[in-house]
This record gives sequence, C-alpha cells and structure tokens, in this order.
Amino acid sequence: MLTSKTKHYLHCCLFVQVIFVFEIFTGGIKLLEGAAFVPAEEINPWVQYGYLWAFVLYLLRLVTFLPLPQVLFNFVGLTYYNAFPDKVVLKASPILSPFICIRVVTRGDFPQLVKNNVNRNMNKCLDAGLENFLIEVVTDKSIGLDKHRRVREVVVPPDYRTKSGALFKARALQYCLEDKVNLLSPNDWIVHLDEETLLTENSVKGILNFVGDGKHQFGQGLITYANEEVVNWITTLADSFRVTDDMGKLKLQFLMFHKPLFSWKGSFVVTQVSQIKSNLDTVDSFLSVDNDSIHSSCCLIDSAPNDTNLYCTIYY
Repeated sequence: MLTSKTKHYLHCCLFVQVIFVFEIFTGGIKLLEGAAFVPAEEINPWVQYGYLWAFVLYLLRLVTFLPLPQVLFNFVGLTYYNAFPDKVVLKASPILSPFICIRVVTRGDFPQLVKNNVNRNMNKCLDAGLENFLIEVVTDKSIGLDKHRRVREVVVPPDYRTKSGALFKARALQYCLEDKVNLLSPNDWIVHLDEETLLTENSVKGILNFVGDGKHQFGQGLITYANEEVVNWITTLADSFRVTDDMGKLKLQFLMFHKPLFSWKGSFVVTQVSQIKSNLDTVDSFLSVDNDSIHSSCCLIDSAPNDTNLYCTIYY
C-alpha cells in the first residue's frame, strides 16, 4: 500500500512530465528539429503580415498571459501541498464543538433529491460523532421534509425582497439572516451547501477541527465529482477542472495567504455567524452588493473583510 507522500511524489513526477511532453510537442521547448504545430521554416511576421497585422497578432499572443497568475497558483498548489492527504483525525471531542448549522439552498424543483441528501448528510454527521448540529433547508418551494429535531425547512416567501434586490441563492441566504428567521447565535457556524452536495465523514471531521481551532472565521473545502453513477461523461469531465482548481489555486491562496485572492466556490463554505453580522452588516447581504448580484460566492469576496487571519481551507 502506497503512503500518501509516495502518491503525492508520483503525482508531481507525472504532472511535470506531462508539462514537458506538451512543451516539446508544441515547440515551446526546442529539443527536436520540428514539432507538430511549428512551421518547418522560420518566418518574419513583420514582413509576412505587415506591421499592423503583426502588431495585432502579437497583442493576441500576449492575451494568453492573462491567466498566468492562476496557472502558477494551480501549479504550486498541486505540487507544494500533499494532493493525497491521510484520513482526518479529530483534534477534540465532537461533544465540545460549537453548534453547526448545515444550510442547504435549493429552488425546490427536485424534492426527492433534497430529502435523500438530507438523510445521507445527517447519517454522515452522526457517524463522525457530530452532536451539536442542525440541517436547514432553504427553498423557494415547499419540499415537505419529514419533521425531525435536527432538520428545519425554511420556505422563502415569494414576495420577499432584499434591500439591494439580490436574486436567487443570495436572496434565499439573506432571508435566513433576517432577525425573525435566524435562530443562530453569534458563536455558531454555518456550512453552506448546494442541494446536490454530499458530506463525507472526512469532511465532517475536517469541519469540526476547523471550527474547534477557532483561528479562522471563513473556510472553504474541496468538492469532488463522479463519486457515484456518472450520468453524462462530458459534463463530468468538464467539472473535473473545478477539482483541480480546488486542490491547486484555492488551496494555495487560503493556506498560504489566507485570502480569496482569485475566487472561491459557493458551496462547502463555512462561516461564523458573528463574522457575517459584524463585518458585512453595512450591505444588505453578505452575499449581495448591488442590484445585479446573482453569483453569491463572487459577491461575498467583494464585500468580505480584508483580514488575512480570517480565511483558511478545510480538510477534505
């Protein structure tokens, strides 16, 4: 059985090898006489295309450098940090952990999916030893969840409007923060999930360690895809890039810089209630900034506090 470090070293070797093969094949590293996409003879673009078009072509080539910072962060994150971490070990008893609200946002179009995932997530929390928790489902349409002391269904009224005009997910999450709806105290924690997101025992233990540590008030965790039956291979493979983004760029920015320098996801976001209230009370919602706010995670970055001690990643 390979250890996690051995797996990571093999991953790094393969990663670097793929990059070198690609560079050699495309002529980026000239070790061969000719490459697949390199002309056999050198041409002078200023003579071949004229000064105007050569200048335009060079500008277009410079555009390819725009994602360079993100590419570098992905490379460093995937190689510097262990891509195959060991199983998470609890640092303290789950009984001593603060209260955790697992908040799931949905439009209510797939009620059976939500019911199944609520039950599965609850069982995972109990298997991990979590005691002080509540699964709160925020929906536009009534789902009809079975009554349970650990489950709460919040239906957003159709006529509810935020002060800034936030829409969709941002609107639903803002409704939960209203004084007449919110049941959480400032020291409680919220785990934001989408309706299709499933927790694992490792992720629950990681959340417990994160909130118990108390060093950071905003956390982001890894989300993987194709863990069960694959319905569409094309979309599943397209989503695999998001996993790379999580393990590379996002992991590096949070673990090393403790700031959302580029972005973060709208699911598997862990926040402390007091930080949401105290730092973001100047805007209508910690998930919306203006009348066109739709994408919750991007708006959160715009309005989130600029404190390097607030942000960190969570074990997966």
